[in-house]
Amino acid sequence: MAKQSADEIDLDGTEAFLTRHGLEHLRVRKRADTLTLLSGPDNVPNKHARLRKVTRQWWTLEMPTHTARWDKTGLRAPRLEVLEMLVTQFSWTLAPIA
Repeated sequence: MAKQSADEIDLDGTEAFLTRHGLEHLRVRKRADTLTLLSGPDNVPNKHARLRKVTRQWWTLEMPTHTARWDKTGLRAPRLEVLEMLVTQFSWTLAPIA
């Protein structure tokens, strides 16, 4: 199966979702099949979460570990549902980092 690539519409939709939920301190970086939620300075960003596009409609959620690697959560759903799960089940990971 060919690798899926995140599109501009995925990026724009994720940014709009964050704005609707009052998470303006977060920004989204698109790279290949992932959308990474970041905050802080561009040169040393804080990683909050990552969505990986696995099929045309399905995404998975990954969370950063203390060793700067990504840990799979096992959650898989359409992008907006994954984002909803992120803000309801993992809300503390989206808090601003001082």
